[in-house]
Amino acid sequence: MQYVFHRSSSIPVLIAFALIGSLACAASSDGRPAPGIEGIPPEGTLPTASAQGISQGASSTPATTPTPSASSSASSTASSLGKDSVAKAPPITVPSVKGRTKKDSLALVKAIKAGLTNPDWPVKTAPPLPGSILPGRRIIAYYGNPLSKRMGILGELPPEQMLAKLDKEVAAWQKADPATPVQPALHLIAVVAQGAPGRDGKYRLRMTDSLVEKVSSWAATRNALVFLDVQVAHSSFKEELPRLVPFLKRPNVHLGLDPEFSMKPRLDKKTGETVKPKPGARIGTMSHEDVNYAIGLLSEIVTQNNLPPKVLVIHRFTHDMLTGSKKIKLDPRVQVVIHMDGWGQPWLKYDSYRDYVESDPVQFTGFKIFYKNDTKKGDPIVTPGEVLLLNPKPHYIQYQ
Repeated sequence: MQYVFHRSSSIPVLIAFALIGSLACAASSDGRPAPGIEGIPPEGTLPTASAQGISQGASSTPATTPTPSASSSASSTASSLGKDSVAKAPPITVPSVKGRTKKDSLALVKAIKAGLTNPDWPVKTAPPLPGSILPGRRIIAYYGNPLSKRMGILGELPPEQMLAKLDKEVAAWQKADPATPVQPALHLIAVVAQGAPGRDGKYRLRMTDSLVEKVSSWAATRNALVFLDVQVAHSSFKEELPRLVPFLKRPNVHLGLDPEFSMKPRLDKKTGETVKPKPGARIGTMSHEDVNYAIGLLSEIVTQNNLPPKVLVIHRFTHDMLTGSKKIKLDPRVQVVIHMDGWGQPWLKYDSYRDYVESDPVQFTGFKIFYKNDTKKGDPIVTPGEVLLLNPKPHYIQYQ
């Protein structure tokens, strides 16, 4: 999703409500928003902890820097790139893309170097089970909700136009990496955070079964996967996920969890009281316990229904969105993707991938591309060739 980060303040301000209206349906297990509901347009850019030391450049010339040895660490400023390199190591060269700046190229090089020097990649796990999607395939997903044109490409265009556009992206990624088959997917927000509490006070709206079936029918025309994304707001994953089990029993249906709208209780420093902010007041969080619950649920579904492993996508664009990641209990029946889910200029996206995904290995990685928000300042969206230089290479790519 998207958010605003004010560098003059320590508090990020998030402006992103997926759907408004028909909030009375939120308490229903099959509540449908009123026709024509649209999301509030988001504004903002990604925060990053390490971009301040990079100077702005105007060149679109590819940046080349030697690869560091395994014992050297990635530098935190552009000026030190040469100090922690090895003269005889092969250079890192990034593509020349019209509209790219020197700052973009240096950030990409830093992200590449950081991954190459992190000994925890690739994550050591049991061999993939038969039927596993990752790492043998790369998933290219279109994200959103058909009830809103502002939540993502999935709802922005008529179905046939949307699917035709997805076909082109699939072909582009296949061309960029012919060795890795591309698997198309549709990523539906199935539980949507709301700005009002609704009848049950949960600040979330469950999509109807019929809407899930509609998106599934679109996916079937492309032999595509379906991801059901959950924004729990004041509810919980233990309350929301069981309702989706009938869909998750299908071999092509997988799961996404969005901590941005997981609003945990917190201490109000002014009043000394424990409060639970409503969605949009601040960026939410989820713990390893939430992730382990989802892994356990999916694992049982796989075993009980003799299914191939499931994919679990977890959104992340700040450190606190996912806590206790080292305590996540991996299971070969579930393949976990930590997905860099933030928008901004290319250098900001590369820094965020490095800071929030690469630096904290879990299992697999993802990278999000926004057709509109990534181009707000005139930058072309990042290309498959650029993203595939990252280490580890993302195996889940999402377009919004």
